[in-house]
Amino acid sequence: MNILQLYELWTKYAVDDPDLVQELAQIKGDQPAIDDRFYQELEFGTAGLRGEIGAGTNRMNIYTVRHATQGLADYVNQNSKKPRVAIAYDSRIKSDVFAKEAACTFAANGVKVFLYRELMPTPMLSFAVRHLKCDAGVVVTASHNPARYNGYKAYGNDGCQLSGDAANRVTESIHVHDMFRDVKTMDFDTALEQGLVQYIGQDVIDAYLDAVQACSVRSVQSDLNVVYTPLHGSGNKPVRAILDRIGVKNVTVVPEQELPDGNFPTAPYPNPEIRQAFECALKLAETVKPDLLLATDPDSDRVGIAVLQNGEYVLVTGNEVGCLMLEYILKVRREQGTLPASPVAVKTIVTSDMTRQIAKQYGCELREVLTGFKYIGEQIYLLENKGEESRFVLGFEESYGYLAGTYVRDKDAVVASMLICEMASYYKEQGKTLIDALNELYERYGVYLHTQISITCEGQSGMQRMSEIMAQLQQTPPTSIAGYTVEAVRDYITRQRTDKHGETTPLTLPKTNALFYELEQDMNVVVRPSGTEPKIKIYLTARCDTRDGAKQIAERLGADMKQKMGF
Repeated sequence: MNILQLYELWTKYAVDDPDLVQELAQIKGDQPAIDDRFYQELEFGTAGLRGEIGAGTNRMNIYTVRHATQGLADYVNQNSKKPRVAIAYDSRIKSDVFAKEAACTFAANGVKVFLYRELMPTPMLSFAVRHLKCDAGVVVTASHNPARYNGYKAYGNDGCQLSGDAANRVTESIHVHDMFRDVKTMDFDTALEQGLVQYIGQDVIDAYLDAVQACSVRSVQSDLNVVYTPLHGSGNKPVRAILDRIGVKNVTVVPEQELPDGNFPTAPYPNPEIRQAFECALKLAETVKPDLLLATDPDSDRVGIAVLQNGEYVLVTGNEVGCLMLEYILKVRREQGTLPASPVAVKTIVTSDMTRQIAKQYGCELREVLTGFKYIGEQIYLLENKGEESRFVLGFEESYGYLAGTYVRDKDAVVASMLICEMASYYKEQGKTLIDALNELYERYGVYLHTQISITCEGQSGMQRMSEIMAQLQQTPPTSIAGYTVEAVRDYITRQRTDKHGETTPLTLPKTNALFYELEQDMNVVVRPSGTEPKIKIYLTARCDTRDGAKQIAERLGADMKQKMGF
């Protein structure tokens, strides 16, 4: 079936959503618009689905959601006699609609559904899967993408996002079914009446908060002043609840960003990694004068912070917060005698190597995994299988995702917000800020400066260009970057490490689309396409005795890599 035939098929059968009917009518005769919506199907992978909201096979809509759910329903029915799934959703446009549509398809396939009554953070979905002993889970979210996006994250019975093998099996099931003819669904109210769909109660929410609080390292003793913004998302209630529980009472919520709004009117890019997301909080800080600003993304699995230092608010990167958190947990737990004999921390390959220095000081084993928090979850699972889950102290990635504790298997901005406030209070009692504590780490280990360049490659031509760039770099790897020798190349596509002398050794991590350049002086560059956005990402690690020196090195590394990649 060609693109125009697909379009005609949708105009005939996609009638359950008036918004789609209107959109399909509006693009009639507009071939580029039709092509963009139908040239491919949204790919279902280990991160589920993600795409722009709208009509077509290349968009997030009730039909692509039902189609994916039919595949996932097949998968859980094949693996369980009495399958159960949990569903959550955030504040994005149509998230509640997509969540109910997923529930209806599961119910029509005989799968018992546990659905949150209102928007909830992604980690609370992971918790519900485990707590309610479900076979799978779904959270409808596009994380920190702009408002025009939504997504569908699928989870296994361990509370982790689906493994590659499981995602492939779901994909196979999806492809077996015609989107309009074969997908089962039923009326939502009927599913509720028949007990096929059941709302998740307050007891599960309270159990989650209890599990988060159990990860507290020490009591808060200083009068910490915090400004918090949920960025129109799902973190508002649980983050405020956990801070109240641990004694952080002086919390001011940014009023313009407190309530859910999928249009994100005050934060077009609701990403706590960027300064723009803090603009309203920074304005409020002029009058409130807090010690700390906290911002969680719409599905509250990531958190960013800004710290008052010498009269101005300094944004702290995900790598820096992770290093601070690792130092804080290891140091204070050792002081209190609660640090396990052989602690384990886990980081991704693009996360700060300063963690190695910190872990070594405290006798902590540091494990490295591929990008994606499911790989950190897998390490917890391996420890759990040995009865050693208590050894796990922290997992984190550079993109502002952190987890302490084993109660979920995904990053959690609720527990991270709690620990950030705890450690800010800990250093405040010593007359220090988090920036002071960070500078102490840099004095000890050198300044590790981590920057990232994201290059957007929209549409069909953009996907092709990303593939060509990765193939070119793989075939002709650079021998130096900005004048710094490439000591070795880790090709995670072929799973081989090749040093500058041409000697190769196998890589033990799974295959992934990433190239890692080890440079002299403990620096590196990593190139990988995003798994969730139409972007190719360049991760840069520069190291120097001073921040200014590291910044200059990072700029040279970035400029040279962009030139090598044709940008």
